[in-house]
Amino acid sequence: MAVKIRLQRKGRKKAPIYHIVVADARAPRDGRYIERLGTYNPLTIPATIEINADKAFEWLMNGAQPSDTARAILKFKGIYYRKHLQRGVSKGAMTQEKANELYSVWVESKDKKVEVRKEQTRQSLEDRRVRIFGTPKDRAKKVEEAPVVEDTTDESAE
Repeated sequence: MAVKIRLQRKGRKKAPIYHIVVADARAPRDGRYIERLGTYNPLTIPATIEINADKAFEWLMNGAQPSDTARAILKFKGIYYRKHLQRGVSKGAMTQEKANELYSVWVESKDKKVEVRKEQTRQSLEDRRVRIFGTPKDRAKKVEEAPVVEDTTDESAE
């Protein structure tokens, strides 16, 4: 039986959210699956990926074949790199400790890159908002500059 790691579409029309699942290759896209590994939301900027890396690594080592998109997600999360290092350990090219050290260094550098990207995205969205709506100080000045309407009722006449 061929086992695939692939995406299962969820969500409403024009708002997809995908589950990353392990399924029999003959099962329908949104049908029965063996195990759910995580989720992928392409609508957020940057895309949100939550995956159980240990389970995904275990399925890859057991021979599950990922789809093209699932493979890209697994590479982005470093699961393919971990598999590459593990093959080096099994062939005797390096020790398990060295492989774990290389993997942890890679994960830390990747996390830093993702955080920088999130900050850049947040800053660009903030700049766009300011270009469209102006800064809160600009709006406060406009309110202050507006003519103040004084009460014309004469209290002394009463």
